[in-house]
Amino acid sequence: MSDSKYRIAIVGTGGIANAHAGAVTALADRAELVAAVDVDRDRAEAFATKWEIPSVYASLTELLAAGGVDLVHLCTPPGSHVPLAAECLAAGVNVFVEKPPTLSLDELDSLLEAESASSAQVVCVFQHRFGSGAVRLRELTAGGVLGRPLVALCNTTWYRDDDYFAVPWRGTFEVEGGGPTMGHGIHQFDLLLSILGPWGKVTAVAARQARPTKTEDVSMALVTFENGAVASIVNSLVSPRETSQLRFDYENATVELEHLYGYQNENWTITPGPSQEAVTEAWSADLPDVPSGHTAQLTAVLDALTAGEPAPVPLAEARNTLELAAAIYASAFTDKPVRRGDLTRGSEYAARMGGPGAPWS
Repeated sequence: MSDSKYRIAIVGTGGIANAHAGAVTALADRAELVAAVDVDRDRAEAFATKWEIPSVYASLTELLAAGGVDLVHLCTPPGSHVPLAAECLAAGVNVFVEKPPTLSLDELDSLLEAESASSAQVVCVFQHRFGSGAVRLRELTAGGVLGRPLVALCNTTWYRDDDYFAVPWRGTFEVEGGGPTMGHGIHQFDLLLSILGPWGKVTAVAARQARPTKTEDVSMALVTFENGAVASIVNSLVSPRETSQLRFDYENATVELEHLYGYQNENWTITPGPSQEAVTEAWSADLPDVPSGHTAQLTAVLDALTAGEPAPVPLAEARNTLELAAAIYASAFTDKPVRRGDLTRGSEYAARMGGPGAPWS
């Protein structure tokens, strides 16, 4: 670090890079933006000017050769994540990679192998885990205050028109990894998994209802968890009233979240069961109001790096989420239930999220 600040570079300066730059500048006492990297030099220059970044490079290789970077934020299209992250690991530089971290389970496992041979680590962007409401819910779940989790609902019902899919890399398994299951709803069901833990079995359907895409524009899944909970998951891009909803029914309370692209405490509600008023007090006691978002997760990442601990969310933990996405596709396209662990390395749906392809492609 330079002057006790983490030196951060952003690789890929498209739209999501601004969320990363905003998170770094919000933590200016702990981190600084030192470089921007993009194959489009003009775009990188404009981004660097906007965020007052001193250095610009045309490639990750040039950046790493120059040295002086502690953490790379990887904001490139999903298909490039693995080779770029592997290059950082080989150089001993930590990586903070946007979702989805890889396009397949096999790719993730290959990256895990590269990580095991490196002094650095790969951290996956799943920022909805880090708002204060989600943190409190995990605390109360772990502490048994809410009782056993019984039923959960997880809905990502968004809207994208035909023009959205006109971008060449969108709506393909080869470059984007899939449709709303991989690119949109993954944030919500990652939060679901962070609360309920390992899943056991999934039965799913997927459809192309309205959009010109080679992937699905809707998927639905019924999921059972190792702790006995059951959940439904809906991922849609054809829903005019956009919302993101999660509901957890425990023995002692119902906890609900409704937002769109990020939440604050006001987006959560808790309904205690009969004679369970203490649950409401446990929820609200000294609850900070930390919004979900890149700043919240980056804060947790820097805390872990400073303490010399693995940073959240590591690749090995993100695998649980990516495996569920792969299992949704496998179940939907084969019309069979899929259990966690069924998608062994080299099998069709481990090698490619869409396996041999959607029935309509």
